[in-house]
Amino acid sequence: MLENLHVKNLALIEEEDITFLDGLHILSGETGAGKSLLIGSVNLALGGKFEKDMLRRGEESGLVELVFD
Repeated sequence: MLENLHVKNLALIEEEDITFLDGLHILSGETGAGKSLLIGSVNLALGGKFEKDMLRRGEESGLVELVFD
């Protein structure tokens, strides 16, 4: 089970740390709120293809970390 998602300098996300507790989690929000960015960051951490334009403007590096139990 995914316990934690940490994203830094990815697209519009400067830095975000999300902890998932037991139970069902639903991502919802308005268009452009960043739901797809969070799902895309999980894909990157699991080996998905990284495009340079995914990096936050003006930054030289980014980070995506997943913690599973």
